[in-house]
Amino acid sequence: MTDLQTIPAQTRLLTAEDFLRLSEVPPEVEWFANLTNKATRRAYENAIKDFMQFTGIQQADEFRRVTRAHVIAWRDDLVRRERNGSTIRHRLSALASLFDYLCEKNAVTHNPVKGVKRPKNDSLEGRTPALGDHQARKLLDAPSGATLRTLRDKAILATLLYHALRREELCKLKVKDFKQERRGVPHLKVAGKGGKTRYVPLHPAAGGLIHDYLELAGHGSEEAGALFRPVSNNTKGGGAKAITPDGIYKLVRAYSSELGFTIGAHSLRATAATNALDHQADIAKVQEWLGHANIATTRIYDHRKTRPEDSPTFKVNY
Repeated sequence: MTDLQTIPAQTRLLTAEDFLRLSEVPPEVEWFANLTNKATRRAYENAIKDFMQFTGIQQADEFRRVTRAHVIAWRDDLVRRERNGSTIRHRLSALASLFDYLCEKNAVTHNPVKGVKRPKNDSLEGRTPALGDHQARKLLDAPSGATLRTLRDKAILATLLYHALRREELCKLKVKDFKQERRGVPHLKVAGKGGKTRYVPLHPAAGGLIHDYLELAGHGSEEAGALFRPVSNNTKGGGAKAITPDGIYKLVRAYSSELGFTIGAHSLRATAATNALDHQADIAKVQEWLGHANIATTRIYDHRKTRPEDSPTFKVNY
């Protein structure tokens, strides 16, 4: 074994100053730096900032003086500000995650969020609206013409509606992820939340539209390149950037607004999941398809018992 005392100073990758500085990083900062998923990081950052603004916390070490009474007062303030139950539960979960980490690092003796009563679910249906089949068909047909933009947009809308991808998952797709095959069936390789990878069978309708887009765009041979790119930056070469989640949101928003039903991109994921369940897809398979860790999340999309067309309203006949 190497004698640690014999390692020459010039082989160190960290300077002594950097080593000391990193050893003094507060665990509160460590916790935030450990959040690798961009969406989770953004949501948790908003939650912690809100808590800090409410309590007047300015320094990281002030979290160690937080009590359950502070958390309850914050929760009640969120209610007064008319935040919905889902938002309040999520913000309390973010704060609980921080204090779990502080407990693990022995920075605090207990988690003050534990025992704080959280709002009940707003409903079993979720808050993200799903489109009807007729609306989904109109949205798929909305981009008209054969320009690079319209071919790309048709391919993006089809990929979302036929595969229930998250915005971030679609933006991460590489050209090679579109060319996967398992047991002779074309698949998409999807980089999901938490670093989890899943393979989703490629729907023929979406596959054809992606082929059309790549043929006109000209980057179909760039295996490691972004699959979907901004039209203004749809250049060849490894430096071409992928379309952003914000770009996807604006794209869906624009086309849906033109059709008279303004929605966000997540509604297309809800639409795909709801449609699959309505057509007798196994809910466990849908859970795997969506990349959900908990099947309870998948059940939010199961509207089979609450379909408007099955309501007694339409059975009334005078």
